[in-house]
Amino acid sequence: MAGQPLNQPAEIPAELDRWNWGAFFLNWIWGIGNSTFIALLALIPVVNFIMIFVLGARGSRWAWQNRAWRDAEQFRKTQRNWAIAGLAVWVVSIGGCATMVGSIPFVLKGSDAYRMTMDVVRADVRVKAAIGDDLADNFWVGGHLNVNANGAGDAQFSIPVHGAKGKGTVYSHLVRNAGTWSTRLLVVRVDGVDAPMVLTNEDHVPIPGAAIGI
Repeated sequence: MAGQPLNQPAEIPAELDRWNWGAFFLNWIWGIGNSTFIALLALIPVVNFIMIFVLGARGSRWAWQNRAWRDAEQFRKTQRNWAIAGLAVWVVSIGGCATMVGSIPFVLKGSDAYRMTMDVVRADVRVKAAIGDDLADNFWVGGHLNVNANGAGDAQFSIPVHGAKGKGTVYSHLVRNAGTWSTRLLVVRVDGVDAPMVLTNEDHVPIPGAAIGI
């Protein structure tokens, strides 16, 4: 009959009514491509989290009803291509996020402020006695680093360290003025030791239990 979709009747064959990965991964983009505009609800915050699962469960049924398909094979191939495209987008996105997160330690460790912190810690006699002469930092470190165009900056680090004698964490705060870093606070907490070692405390920050060294 003229004008009648080739996929009539509208009821989707049972073998095609399955989870739709293309709809799940690409949600509203898949919806536009498959004339399933209810998928645009995935653009609404909070609703989007629920909608992607609804699209995954009902996407095949809606796509079958809302577009004209030559036959079941065309529908199957098209939805498979959507699924492959969606998976590729998610893999690239997750890989990009992982790369960004993984690059943070390299950015922090590559700074002069970080190197200054570790040089002082490694040279301290008390730290050597508690952790070891072979003190090394772990790969994952926390903190932040800000440097402005005018030469000012601020850095705070939380650095897990280990050596032949023990483990601990280095906490430091540095500021940058006229392109030069200065250490305001540098504390080392050794695992299993209650009192932290205060190497620098220029701002006289209260540190309970600390034995301030000279």
